[in-house]
Amino acid sequence: MPLQNRIDPCGRIFRTEARGTIMGNRGGVLHRDREIVRTFKSRRWIACLLEFKGRRRVVMTEKRYTELFFLDEAVAFAAGHRPCAECRRERFNAFKEAWRRVKGLDKLPFADEMDSVLHSARIDSSRNKVTWQAELRSLPDGCLVQLEGRPFLVWRDGLFLWTPQGYHRRASAPEDKIVTVLTPEPIAGCFREGYTPQIHYSVTESC
Repeated sequence: MPLQNRIDPCGRIFRTEARGTIMGNRGGVLHRDREIVRTFKSRRWIACLLEFKGRRRVVMTEKRYTELFFLDEAVAFAAGHRPCAECRRERFNAFKEAWRRVKGLDKLPFADEMDSVLHSARIDSSRNKVTWQAELRSLPDGCLVQLEGRPFLVWRDGLFLWTPQGYHRRASAPEDKIVTVLTPEPIAGCFREGYTPQIHYSVTESC
């Protein structure tokens, strides 16, 4: 049986044999005996490279942080994660600059400042996913939305259905349609300010 370590666009942790292209964690140890026992440890939800400086270890090693996996960066963002400052420094810096422009700051924000804002934008006090409403045409590329109970990626004037294996079907919807947005609002703002998330290759195959 595959490990319960994959994340969907709503931030839920589930099992699948499908592989992800981005790794991440939620601030520490979420597992015991290789089973998930909590959904997060701290506000530091990050998205990392699959490989970095040749580091190797067994996934879900006891008393070590829990590795989580995402189809791509767009899904990691939808779940509320942001780029890691160590293994993805260039992307982290680009995200900080976009954040600075969104917030109208005079200087770049610290990671803790962003994590505090993101935490309240990703889950509520009952630990439920926070969503928001917007016109479809107002959303930048890279956002994930929910239509008829299913997650779709907004990308280059199209809607692409998310599955654990990839994006499989292109759909269309009226531009003035109000949709439920899964990507936290502060992150959508960063997309508007020029940060473009990395998208799984299956999008190009389904065009």
